[in-house]
Amino acid sequence: MSQPLFSAFSLRSLTLPNRIGVPPMCQFSATGGMASDWHLVHLGARAQGGAAFIVVEATAVTPEGRISPGDLGLWKDEQIAGLKRIVEFLHSQGVYACIQLAHAGRKGSMAIPFAGERLLTPDEGGWQTVAPSAVAFSDSYSTPKALDQTGIDAVVAAFRQAARRAVEAGFDMVEVHAAHGYLLHQFLSPLTNQRADLYGGSLENRARLLMEVVDATRAEVPAHLPLLVRISATDWVENGWTADDSVALARLLGPRGVDLFDVSTGGLVPYAQIPAAPGFQVQFAARIRNEAHVPTAAVGLITQAEQANQIVSRGEADLVLLGREMLRDPYWPLHAASQLGEPASWPQQYLRAAPPNSPARKAL
Repeated sequence: MSQPLFSAFSLRSLTLPNRIGVPPMCQFSATGGMASDWHLVHLGARAQGGAAFIVVEATAVTPEGRISPGDLGLWKDEQIAGLKRIVEFLHSQGVYACIQLAHAGRKGSMAIPFAGERLLTPDEGGWQTVAPSAVAFSDSYSTPKALDQTGIDAVVAAFRQAARRAVEAGFDMVEVHAAHGYLLHQFLSPLTNQRADLYGGSLENRARLLMEVVDATRAEVPAHLPLLVRISATDWVENGWTADDSVALARLLGPRGVDLFDVSTGGLVPYAQIPAAPGFQVQFAARIRNEAHVPTAAVGLITQAEQANQIVSRGEADLVLLGREMLRDPYWPLHAASQLGEPASWPQQYLRAAPPNSPARKAL
């Protein structure tokens, strides 16, 4: 019998061969929103490593929705081909492809991180950022313009069109980014949403934009394919978004066609005190899964095979996503399989490097 980490899991028509995924990790290596050879090689290497699916990094639905000029984008049809090339390679390795659609809101118009935390100047192509309210992230960021109804409608339409392009590129799943202090999270949290209209005040009002985006995105994603939402389950700040709010949100979004909640935390404000430690965010995935009765993915300093296996076996989450650890070791799932006594499908070209007791290695 398979270890829980290596058991199959179904999302709509997809059957994942194991419970391991690669989360979205921005590479800041695009030009004009176009995928580059770096993205192909970076994501392709992880596809060879045995994960069930890979989530392509935050991909902006509008030019103004980028964090930096190095962000991927899907705001025009010309950006489809580069992503389609990547999807086709992931599929050739037996890996499902997901893409995260995003809008940075007030955290946009910044230089790529390799250049330090710096606001772009107008001469560098900097742009006016937007948010639910005109409150800056910090002194290093611009003051955003509060979105009016026309702007909100345009954001919803942009997510819808980006989802259409994602499907055209061949993605098997689409994830809506509502975490880490970006636009949809900014609407959710009372710390950043100071509106007095239908998009502010009560939790249901603050969640209204996300619900509209989910509805628009779900309308473009075929019924047989999954829709995911990534959330920050807590702001880690008093009077901010809470775990209780996240459970309530999952109960709102599940019936709207969201198939899995990718549960992270933080990112809304720079002064949050986050108690980072191995598996520190798993508790939130567990609460949402067990109280809202929806599938979840756990993230956050998950590094060891047995640790990941226990998360699944205890029912704390249905899937585990490994970010930094997959950067360090693209073949983590293959190594985890070996440690847990599971068969692993090494790329044929690399079989000579498989463990001596590997069935595939013995076939050589």
